[in-house]
Amino acid sequence: MRNKIISTVDIHVKTWFREDLSNPDESQYFFNYRIFIENKGSNSIQLLHRHWMVEHLIYGIQHVDGPGVIGEQPIILSGERFEYVSGCEFWMPIGRMSGFYTFQNLETEQLFSVPIPLFTLEFPPVLS
Repeated sequence: MRNKIISTVDIHVKTWFREDLSNPDESQYFFNYRIFIENKGSNSIQLLHRHWMVEHLIYGIQHVDGPGVIGEQPIILSGERFEYVSGCEFWMPIGRMSGFYTFQNLETEQLFSVPIPLFTLEFPPVLS
């Protein structure tokens, strides 16, 4: 029987379409997303690595890996929240993203991963 690890990290995402950076006539759709990461555990943690799966629907999935986020490997103290804004360009009016972050518990030095919930990025006229 496997032990289930219960994450003490909550991740939430807010998205919005960037009309000022997009050109639908040229199939360029730019979106921003804000990621909220909350440490609900009793130990400080550090975000070390990100892995994104960017699904361009008919173009397939692009994998994006790298250290930290937005050039940082933030330390998030117990009870604190870290948030950042990033963006992604799609060549279709709709796409999806998901992935995971790898953290280190700074007290125990244990590494653990937390999934980033799947979210959809949609050009607003697609919704009407």
